Amino acid sequence: MDRRSFLSMSGIGVAGLMLPFGRTIAAEALVETIDVAKKKQLADAAMGAATAAGASYCDVRIGRYLRQFVITREDKVQNVVNTESTGIGIRVLVNGAWGFAATNDLGTQGVVKAAQQAAAIARANAKHQTTPVQLAKAPGVGEVSWKTPIRKNSMEVPLKDKVDLLLGVNAAAINAGGSFVNSMLFLVNEQKYFASTDGSYIDQDVHRIWAPMTVTAIDKTTGKFRTRDGLSSPMGMGFEYLDGAAAGKVVSPNGVVNYGLSYDMVEDAIASAKQAKAKLTAPSVKPGKYDLVLDPSHTWLTIHESIGHPLELDRVLGYEANYAGTSFATMDKLKDKFKYGSDNVTVFADKTQLGSLGAVGYDDEGVKTKKWNLIKDGTLVDYQTIRDQAHILGKTESDGCCYADSWSSVQFQRMANVSLAPGKNKLSVADMIKDVENGIYIIGDGSFSIDQQRYNAQFGGQLFYEIKNGKITQQIEDVAYQIRTPEFWNACVAVCDDSDYRLGGSFFDGKGQPGQVSAVSHGSSTARFNGINVINTARNLG
Repeated sequence: MDRRSFLSMSGIGVAGLMLPFGRTIAAEALVETIDVAKKKQLADAAMGAATAAGASYCDVRIGRYLRQFVITREDKVQNVVNTESTGIGIRVLVNGAWGFAATNDLGTQGVVKAAQQAAAIARANAKHQTTPVQLAKAPGVGEVSWKTPIRKNSMEVPLKDKVDLLLGVNAAAINAGGSFVNSMLFLVNEQKYFASTDGSYIDQDVHRIWAPMTVTAIDKTTGKFRTRDGLSSPMGMGFEYLDGAAAGKVVSPNGVVNYGLSYDMVEDAIASAKQAKAKLTAPSVKPGKYDLVLDPSHTWLTIHESIGHPLELDRVLGYEANYAGTSFATMDKLKDKFKYGSDNVTVFADKTQLGSLGAVGYDDEGVKTKKWNLIKDGTLVDYQTIRDQAHILGKTESDGCCYADSWSSVQFQRMANVSLAPGKNKLSVADMIKDVENGIYIIGDGSFSIDQQRYNAQFGGQLFYEIKNGKITQQIEDVAYQIRTPEFWNACVAVCDDSDYRLGGSFFDGKGQPGQVSAVSHGSSTARFNGINVINTARNLG
């Protein structure tokens, strides 16, 4: 299973292979919680046992991970999955080396045994470790809590309402001319408790939602078919995301409706059917150099692959090479003030942004989350780090981007929400387009390819529109563009203002070995890139 499978996932099968599901439960059990006092008692027992076994540091994560997936196709429900996974993960330092153990036995004896096992593993590791772990300070915060600021808990919404929504979406797509349609709801609630010998006891309640769909249109005469995926974004929100509020809609100059903090799934299903049909007769792109105008629903993936991953410090250092390799953005480039992009390109990491997938109050090392720049006015200025990496960059604290996808997985560095900052000057999408002589306007994400250094890449999309002499003229097809990362970002000549800023993201981003998944958002306003090489994906060299 590769990363592409996570990002283009279209069924429960892929998720079932990769996610730490645990046991199947009734939908009604999705709203249950564990008493905070019990979690604190177990954490204290674990830390006490670890310290007694020789640990100089111990952190404890008690997690209850809840997931509900609803999968439909046309007028049928294909699957409903409700899962729960609960347990405790214990990480310790003994003689300067890490040890980790986990258990789903939440009795005191089971927790103590796991803590002792973690200490024994650390002690064994220390015999073979040449350099002791240097752990940046993370001051204890006492007993605190944080919750995703939702208005409607997805787990409390009756299953019937969810099924009715999806079947209504499917019917709307078929009535609008779609031949096939599948729609889904992916709902996640992570009830996470962190405690450490630094003096932190942190209780967090994290919610995420995604409503993907794909509509297929078929020309029955020729057998040709085209698809259009929905333009929803996975979000760190509750079920209110699906309220279809007008304030959450952004209408492009050519009438395509995009979405911000609210999504109208039925409206998008109708548009998907009509646009999938239009693809069947749309002319194929002529290869060559074009100025690209990229909507945020598209740009998020380019940011993710060409900036987010290459600026993870573990990839930079060569510690991590799974899922598309290491990074061209090596530390000498930071020292040399490498020009990653044009002066229009400022990219920030932010684990606090409301509505984002990665928003939490504290990471899985108990570090309070924050916002910081990675690229400032085009210049590389920083990376993403965690507690045992901070000293490498001369930092005294972590950036707060450590995460584990389960209580049974050890936490490690994961990407923060990494976003392109809006332009500083007032600029609408229409104003951006009006001086483009020969360009393509791209909406939605599609297929992609990236090399092992994240230097060369290729990206497709969902919707492509020709721009001629400042006007959007017609829908076209078979578009993909090729980039070398620094050349592409240095070709960014304009970014629209913050009124156009929206989030995209990955609900299942893969990393590590054994593999883990995380959810991460990437925001931007519409951006323009001049002179980018476009290929025709339908060309047959034979």
